[in-house]
Amino acid sequence: MTEEILKVEHLNKFYGDWQALHDINFDLKKGEVLAILGPSGSGKSTLLRTLNGLEDYKDGKIIFHGKKIQSSAKQWQAIRQKIGMVFQSYDLFPNLTVMDNILLAPTKVQKRDRAEVKQIATKLLKRVNMAQYSDSYPRELSGGQQQRVAIVRALAMKPEILLLDEITASLDPEMVRDIEEIVAELSKTDHMTMILVTHQMNFAKRVADEVLFLEKGKVIEDTPCEQFFTNPQSDRAKQFLTDMDF
Repeated sequence: MTEEILKVEHLNKFYGDWQALHDINFDLKKGEVLAILGPSGSGKSTLLRTLNGLEDYKDGKIIFHGKKIQSSAKQWQAIRQKIGMVFQSYDLFPNLTVMDNILLAPTKVQKRDRAEVKQIATKLLKRVNMAQYSDSYPRELSGGQQQRVAIVRALAMKPEILLLDEITASLDPEMVRDIEEIVAELSKTDHMTMILVTHQMNFAKRVADEVLFLEKGKVIEDTPCEQFFTNPQSDRAKQFLTDMDF
C-alpha cells in the first residue's frame, strides 16, 4: 500500500467576507502527481499557496505524514523545507549568481555543508543543461533558463513534495516544452511527489496521476487523470475541456 504523505480535510479559506475555498478535501500519496485544474479564478493557486503556508485558512486540516500542521509561522518555516514550491515568476535573487541562489536556503536554513550542497547543485544544473551558467546572474538568463534554476533551487532542498504554480505560463512554446520535459522526468524517473497548477492540458495529462478540478473554490471532480480527460463526470468539467480545445 502506497504511503499517504498529505491529506487535506474540510479546508476553508476567506478573504474578508468572500470565501475563496469551500470545504476542500483530498489526499496525496508518495510518488503521486496531482494536477489542480479549473478556470481562472477558481482558487487553484490559492489552494497551492495554502499548502505551503503562504496563505492562511479559516478552518479545516492540512495533515503531513499523519500529523496536523499547526497554523504557526515557526512550524510552516520547518514544513517549507519539506514542501517546496516553484512559482510562475521564478523569484530568483537578482544580486546572487545562479549557484548562490541555489545554495542560499540549504546552507542558511537547513544548515547543510556548503560543499555537499554545491556538489548536488552542480549535478542538478547539469541535468537541466544549466551547468555552464552557474556563475551567471538572473538578468543574464532567459525566462526558461531562470525557471530551470528555480526548479533546481527547490530540488536542492530535498523536498518530499514539490508544488508547481503555473511554471510555464510566462514562457514561449519552445521553453514550455523544455520545462515540461524536466517535470516529466522528475515524475517518471525520480517518482517525485508533486502538485501542479497548470492551464496546459496536454502537460497535465502527460504527468498527472490524479486531477482535482475546481470551480469557484469548490472541488467539482477528484478523479484519476485518464478518466478526467476521457470521461469527465460533471457537465462543468466537460464544458471546461471543450473550452480548452481538448
